[in-house]
Amino acid sequence: MAAQKRLNRDDLVTTALAVADAEGLDAVTVRRVAQLHGVTPMALYRHFEDKDGLLLAIAERLLAGTVLPAPDDRPWYEQLRDLLGNFVDALRPHPNAALLVFQGMVTTEPGLAVTERSLELMAQGGMSAERSAECASQILGSLVALALAAPVPLPGPDPEAREDEVRAKRATLLALSPRRYPHIVAAADTLAACSDPELYFDRGVDMVVTGIRDAARAEAAAAGH
Repeated sequence: MAAQKRLNRDDLVTTALAVADAEGLDAVTVRRVAQLHGVTPMALYRHFEDKDGLLLAIAERLLAGTVLPAPDDRPWYEQLRDLLGNFVDALRPHPNAALLVFQGMVTTEPGLAVTERSLELMAQGGMSAERSAECASQILGSLVALALAAPVPLPGPDPEAREDEVRAKRATLLALSPRRYPHIVAAADTLAACSDPELYFDRGVDMVVTGIRDAARAEAAAAGH
């Protein structure tokens, strides 16, 4: 009874997310989280119906980390840029779990809030409901990929090994034929290691927003506006 009383849903989700961060989503199971809390798996079923429910709770936690900026008088695409930037910021610390947000965007309150605000801003830009919905799906995939594929090494016990890895990659690129691959050789330093992680994320979000803005303009032009 004492073990059951000390169980807290938020603590369980924190533990599950920590397991995902350290070992990947495959390691997240009801049994594993229960063991880490010193209880039987049955004790967790008071909070989650099954493993899918536990994973959805992780998705909800990630989405809840997205700060929704208050509406202001700036152009719609600038406000959207802030929202999407905050969304990426919420995912960045948890790349192993980022894929879970796909199932949480329209099934959790935080996900619905982000989706609704995104669609609202695109509507302000003159986009139809159908085109906004299409863009919302494409946005989600692009931003999750941005977090998943970030060329930023996670902290590790052997920074020298990471430096050796970067040097080896740079040497491989520089060894390519400059006549056949002139642009790759010229960009070897940046391709070998992301020199500015913040710039990587900022530019990624900017590219997504620019695409949405261009899509809104194209739709307006086609409609004769």
